Amino acid sequence: MDNKIKTLYWDKETLYLLDQRFLPNRVEYRSCRNYLEIISAIKEMSVRGAPAIGISAAYGMAVAAREALQKDFNTVQMLSYLEQAASELIKARPTAVNLFWAVKRIEIILQDHLESKPEEIYSIILKEAQQIHKEDIENNRLIGMHGNKLIPEKASILTHCNAGALATGGYGTALGVIRTAFENGKNIHVYVDETRPLLQGARITAFELCQEKIPATLITDNSAAFLMSRGGVDLIIVGADRIAANGDVANKIGTYNLAILATYHDLPFYVAAPISTIDPEIGSGSDIIIEERSGSEITGIGENLIAPKDIEVTNYAFDITPASLITAIITEKGIISKPGYRELKKLL
Repeated sequence: MDNKIKTLYWDKETLYLLDQRFLPNRVEYRSCRNYLEIISAIKEMSVRGAPAIGISAAYGMAVAAREALQKDFNTVQMLSYLEQAASELIKARPTAVNLFWAVKRIEIILQDHLESKPEEIYSIILKEAQQIHKEDIENNRLIGMHGNKLIPEKASILTHCNAGALATGGYGTALGVIRTAFENGKNIHVYVDETRPLLQGARITAFELCQEKIPATLITDNSAAFLMSRGGVDLIIVGADRIAANGDVANKIGTYNLAILATYHDLPFYVAAPISTIDPEIGSGSDIIIEERSGSEITGIGENLIAPKDIEVTNYAFDITPASLITAIITEKGIISKPGYRELKKLL
């Protein structure tokens, strides 16, 4: 989708985010001219997917710097404003580590420019945000190249949620592997979990696959086990929002179910993610904060109520898949089989 619909782009000092809440019905971009608008877009899932959230946050720092320039702040005032923006950006969503990683990377760059003029600071931050964006696309392509080695010449692949171009800077992690396999002439068919409750699989992954003309079939989440039992799946590949130091993976709710099913049916279960998704500060999945979202996402679809409005709801956005259930993690630096502390440490 590199030359088609963009996840986000920067133009004339404004960040434009594809509002993915409206897909596949319409393509609409959300213009963000201050960092609070970017925070809202992240919270409301106009932009989603760990890499895309990280890139948006990096641009968020650039937008904040631009705001400081417009307020005619001096260097000290600008740095104080950027510190405030960074603090608020990293609170936008708690699970996806790329958000923290991207903001921290900008903050590290700033340490070398504490005496620079405000205009220079803005230019430096924007350049770094654009570099993060560029690197993400390059890294996704490397993930696809490495992951392609794991895809047979003929394969039925099951995926969950959306880890494609629209969850990243423009190519995809899990879907990037699938795209690379397809581009290399492999005979693949993709089964797409709908991914309740926000239907990222049905709305976004299915949309991407149709755009790319990759053969695909949409299934309900609760069809996966039966499909596997009938020999309809050769492997599962998903993305990740955070990977702990021991190889445990936080990803969209329902991923853990698939890993258990894959183990039972003796199928490979792969996770595709950039190195920036690995959090060496988190020892295991039990230490990862799991976001809980509004119950309205479950009781309704759009504005249509599908459950009693007074019913109590638990809405976990993510779950944790233990490293013991993961066949391999695919990164831009290579494939980590049976991931654990020792294997992940070598990449960092």
